[in-house]
Amino acid sequence: METTEKQRAIEALKTLPDRATIGDAIERLCFIAKIEEGLRQSEAGQLVSHDEVKKQFLP
Repeated sequence: METTEKQRAIEALKTLPDRATIGDAIERLCFIAKIEEGLRQSEAGQLVSHDEVKKQFLP
């Protein structure tokens, strides 16, 4: 059975320390969402080469 996004979010929140704030929880969930989006893009071949990134960010 495939894990749902809700189940993944709950598991991520369970790993937070007991004194974690709502802000900590939001930060963790946003971090995980960004990683998952990057993995989806990578699997779809939506990549940018290292040289292209350097061209975009270096003078």
